Amino acid sequence: MHYRCLIVDDEEELAGMTAEYFRMFEVSTQYVTGAEACFAFFEENTADIVLLDINLKDGSGFDICRKLREDYSLPILFISARQSDDDVLIALSIGGDDYIKKPYSLSVLLAKVKVILKRIDASSKTGGMLYETASSGNPGSGTPSGNEDKAAPDTSKEELIPFSMDPSTMSAVLNGERISLKAKEYALLDALYRRHDTIVKKETLFEEVWGDMFFGDSTLNVHIRKLREKMEEDPNDPRLIRTVWGTGYYLKLRKDDAL
Repeated sequence: MHYRCLIVDDEEELAGMTAEYFRMFEVSTQYVTGAEACFAFFEENTADIVLLDINLKDGSGFDICRKLREDYSLPILFISARQSDDDVLIALSIGGDDYIKKPYSLSVLLAKVKVILKRIDASSKTGGMLYETASSGNPGSGTPSGNEDKAAPDTSKEELIPFSMDPSTMSAVLNGERISLKAKEYALLDALYRRHDTIVKKETLFEEVWGDMFFGDSTLNVHIRKLREKMEEDPNDPRLIRTVWGTGYYLKLRKDDAL
């Protein structure tokens, strides 16, 4: 059977209440209370999105996330009472898509889930990827959804670092070397590439890559860090993906020193 959402949480009362709330708004939801039950669920069922607690009686949500990422690319949102930044960074670095701290608002959590489901539905109708940003098969040909920074700079007469995006393989090619990317890494890099050498505001990246404004800076920072680790000679001294503090990021492909 197919569900829109699976909740994995050993706080059974909270999990059941959350599932029931989601069903009230026509989001078919099931819940399980442990790691074994989670894996058993996926042997018989499918889900579009997983809400995953970290502390479970029979295992760790971190281990579940790593295992699911071996076979599935579905969005995973951590829901946990653990408050440390280290937990957030671990959750996002191993493949989590967001980190929601308990106690959470049912209405806000539902809003997050419905935004992601809306993107999944739109993607399935067009036959595209979950976080697809290009509207055709040509690298860099997508049209951004934001109201600013829409036009890619005219680079016909400029000397650029050899770089391209390949949506067919969800990868990038930098100086002749192919870089494999995960879905959100590809979407984030593509958003920067389409406006390269132009500052892209964080709000624009949140809207295009994650589809809403609910995600925090830590989510964006972790994914930027992962891109730098794959692309930069020294991720601690980035030359390609640069930060404009308090504003956003830009991808520097021009060989001159000007921004």
